[in-house]
Amino acid sequence: MVIRLYENNPRLSEIERIADMLRNGGVVIYPTDTVYAIGCDALNVRAAERICKLKGINPLKSNLSIIGHDISSLSRYVKINDLNFKLIRNNTPGPFTFILPTASGLPKLYKNRKSVGIRIPDNSIPRVLSEVLGNPLLSSSLNDDAEIGYVTDPELIAEKYSGTADIIIDGGMGGEVASTVVDCTGDEVKIIRQGIGDLRF
Repeated sequence: MVIRLYENNPRLSEIERIADMLRNGGVVIYPTDTVYAIGCDALNVRAAERICKLKGINPLKSNLSIIGHDISSLSRYVKINDLNFKLIRNNTPGPFTFILPTASGLPKLYKNRKSVGIRIPDNSIPRVLSEVLGNPLLSSSLNDDAEIGYVTDPELIAEKYSGTADIIIDGGMGGEVASTVVDCTGDEVKIIRQGIGDLRF
């Protein structure tokens, strides 16, 4: 199922419909401020395992990210010191993934992980969806070895992934460049992947 949403004014009735689907273990493909992503309710272990299986990744070894609508909505899942809080506040919403030490709020799927990425994208659709859901979204970039249109063009995404995701959100054309990944787990902040975002310290 494809649902068209507009970033400037996503329809709350449709957001609530998608959130209900996520609460029941569903999977959604949605736009961000960078590339399209595939995700689920991050606290629904069965749905998170489904995402990992679809992506062919080991959740204990692969990079996982969660999306929230603001810093406070993510603060129970990661440990944020004052320096990192200021850094995240200065750069979000924006095209960044901040890797931080995990906290106790994450379910057992993440228990053996020492860190997890957090995102607060500059796109209202995933932020509002996370807020209405009441939980963060597990987020993994929709990447493919095929031509770029199948991860940027909503019509081609729907053609390729209609059997994979329960709902595909058509939020317009997506980007081709992923987020900038910032490692905040050590004594010094390190950019480990330069993406579309230029970090402001």
